[in-house]
Amino acid sequence: MESKFSGIESNNFSVSEEVMIPQAPPGFKSGFIGIIGRPNVGKSTLMNQLVGQKIAITSPVAQTTRNRLRGILTTPEAQLIFVDTPGIHKPHHQLGEVLVQNAKIAIESVDVVLFVVDATTPCGTGDRYIANLLASDVAGNVKTSQTPVILGLNKIDQQPLESQFLDDSYTQLAQLYQWQTVKFSAKTDAGLPQLQQLLIQQLETGPLYYPPDLVTDQPERFIMGELIREQILLLTREEVPHSVAISIDQVEETTAITRVLATVHVERDSQKGILIGKGGTMLKAIGSAAREQIQKLIAGKVYLELFVKVQPKWRQSRVSLAELGYRVEQS
Repeated sequence: MESKFSGIESNNFSVSEEVMIPQAPPGFKSGFIGIIGRPNVGKSTLMNQLVGQKIAITSPVAQTTRNRLRGILTTPEAQLIFVDTPGIHKPHHQLGEVLVQNAKIAIESVDVVLFVVDATTPCGTGDRYIANLLASDVAGNVKTSQTPVILGLNKIDQQPLESQFLDDSYTQLAQLYQWQTVKFSAKTDAGLPQLQQLLIQQLETGPLYYPPDLVTDQPERFIMGELIREQILLLTREEVPHSVAISIDQVEETTAITRVLATVHVERDSQKGILIGKGGTMLKAIGSAAREQIQKLIAGKVYLELFVKVQPKWRQSRVSLAELGYRVEQS
């Protein structure tokens, strides 16, 4: 027996027609895994490595992830659906509140939680705050039945030679909540096979939720916008990245080339000036770098045209946030 699934895209992303999902073999496991942690601990890099393809943007800038992005890994024995979440932090505007709320909702709606920490620094108050969230219900009471949690120590390739004190600080946290721990490097792949097997062990038997060759449930347009935003994060000054949102206005596909028109939304005229740069040099650099990434995404030639629009205080406006795709998600 096969099931039907619609709303997926080609190139491992989305196709509009219905797709038949094969029946899972006996003993097959499947489930949703929430990747939780503070900003900039390597959650998006980890998901990209696990699914074997770049679907989430990464940058040295904290709070890069804004949407709950699903990455899908299908092996002969299991299908793991990873839910990459915004870093949990103290919000400073309406956008921040939406992002943190969505991360908290993800905790309640997955089968397994992978709590990722930065193993190059000792366990801090932010990590302990998240640990308390994982162990408590919405009312703040200790959960009677807790979703399985694995504490993942990332960035082991960057640890100092004498790192036992760092590991011990997280081991103590894991022991307090009776969590399993695993060390790995999302950057070098070290320890990722062990992490993958540990996650599979935590899953129950279940069906294939998605076609086996799919790596994300997000449409290509969404990924295109994220790839443009990634280049802005990498190339512009600190005041700009968090004030930027991308809307893909038009995508025209021909056999020879795909034409993409996109708008970069900012909050102030000064940010618009920085993004455009002297003689348009910065916008040209952003567009050129983003075009290269989008070409890898769709495996074809791309013409990318960017516009910059000032939309004052969009991060504080629920209407603007909704128009740009940021809203509290359903659990």
